[in-house]
Amino acid sequence: MYFKEIELKNFRNYEYCREFFSPEINIFVGENGQGKTSLAEAIYIMCLGRSFRTHKDRDMIMFGQSSAVVRSVVYKDERNIRTEIILNDKEKKRIKINGIPKKKSDLSNNILIVIFSPEDLKIVKEDPDNRRRFINREISQLKPSYYESLTRYTKILNQRNILIKAGNVNRAHLGVWNDELIKYGVRIIYERKRFIERLSRISSEIHSDITDGKENLKIEYDGDIKFNENINELMDDFKKKLNDSYYNDSSRGITSHGPHRDDMKISVNDTDVRKFGSQGQQRTAALSLKLAEIKLIEEETGEKPVLILDDVLSELDSRRQNYLIQSLKGVQIFLTSASISDEIACKFEEKIIFEIKEGKVINKV
Repeated sequence: MYFKEIELKNFRNYEYCREFFSPEINIFVGENGQGKTSLAEAIYIMCLGRSFRTHKDRDMIMFGQSSAVVRSVVYKDERNIRTEIILNDKEKKRIKINGIPKKKSDLSNNILIVIFSPEDLKIVKEDPDNRRRFINREISQLKPSYYESLTRYTKILNQRNILIKAGNVNRAHLGVWNDELIKYGVRIIYERKRFIERLSRISSEIHSDITDGKENLKIEYDGDIKFNENINELMDDFKKKLNDSYYNDSSRGITSHGPHRDDMKISVNDTDVRKFGSQGQQRTAALSLKLAEIKLIEEETGEKPVLILDDVLSELDSRRQNYLIQSLKGVQIFLTSASISDEIACKFEEKIIFEIKEGKVINKV
């Protein structure tokens, strides 16, 4: 499972580009703002239908243009899969797979992706929003039904907040929204609990390898609603929290309980690495999590995902660089960097280096 080629039209600073890739290592080199990360971004949206840099499709359309097109060919199960995404500034994106209109959630049936960038260090050391995004992104790839539940939950949460902000809300009317919020929220909670337990097991093994057994990494689900294997009791607890917080929620115009308040505990040797870990421990924990993603996807699907390393090698010391590279055998990699040293380039065997300037590939080695 790998990308064979990609074609861009009016995407970011690319007026037109068509490139063919190595099934192993592809290195995009260029100064900041030249288009190396934009090329990686185009690969990413062909897997998930959205960017890792922006929430707005408009941002990905070349200035002065009203639409952009990204096409790709993925090789999987001894056949080519052709995907097209059309971004438009006035309507929703259109997706076709082998010429047939599809939904965004259908893209993950073709190819899965993991991205590791300096931003991913925020998973460990910054606020819970970053950890929830990480959890949501990875489960959504593996379980399209989770993405649908998350989308429904978010819409219901927004409607509930609008209702309570308006004031003088009818409690019976609010109860209907509560029931819907609970229905989808419970599905999210169960999937997150299962995912984090598996992630903890795999990342703990990887972390132990990186640290020669000196450190023990542990990941725990820190749910706003206390997890309960009994679904009816879990739903009752969720409902009680919503009812008990009614007056507080009404005064603040928010919903103070639910999986949108979840977090993930990350500890090393039983110490909260988010608050008390060194920078080296935080980076090792982040690396362990990203490599665990790859292994978890492979366990779940039998396929290795594509990996984007967006300007991340410079953030890791030589030891972590070597561990990362040695762990990625058989994974198609897209690596972006302002420059690539001979020392790092020699660590990758079968590779293509793309030199990028002003939205064009000007050299390819």
